[in-house]
Amino acid sequence: MARLLEKYTKEIEPVLIEKLGRSNKHSLPKLTKICLNMGVGKALQDKNRMTEAADQLTLIAGQKVQVTKAKVAISTFRLRQGYEIGCRVTIRGRRMYEFLDRLINLALPRIRDFRGVNPKSFDGNGNYSMGLSEQLVFPEIDPDNVHFTQGMDITICTSAMNDEEARLMLKLFGMPFRE
Repeated sequence: MARLLEKYTKEIEPVLIEKLGRSNKHSLPKLTKICLNMGVGKALQDKNRMTEAADQLTLIAGQKVQVTKAKVAISTFRLRQGYEIGCRVTIRGRRMYEFLDRLINLALPRIRDFRGVNPKSFDGNGNYSMGLSEQLVFPEIDPDNVHFTQGMDITICTSAMNDEEARLMLKLFGMPFRE
């Protein structure tokens, strides 16, 4: 069992029952999935960037990524329909909890001048989104083999009804929100 999943069932659920005033544990907010996305716009000039970004995102997520293609052509960006411009992966289950554990305890503290994540990045439905400026903060990535830094978007989807429930649950998981 993943460490954060065990923490959720043993420590976080009783606190959520008490704070939210619910007796049914199935009505409590839970993590449903984590979506990782890398937009690799520079892949139009250099095809190796896309393969390297996809390999790195595969290492970070622990499962194979999907390469995304442009849906429409935009002439000002020299972009044609069907060009590979990004990669994404959706993590669920045990891998999701393991990724969140690595994100909170290993990756975020390695960010230079880190003061916490933005507490206002919720979407109104209990989902939290954040961005990282480089992929090197994850310990799976070997800095010697990286030829370029690439940012990524991370979306944590929950079953919470509103932002306050999701913020409380993520804070109990150990997410370092800025004061």
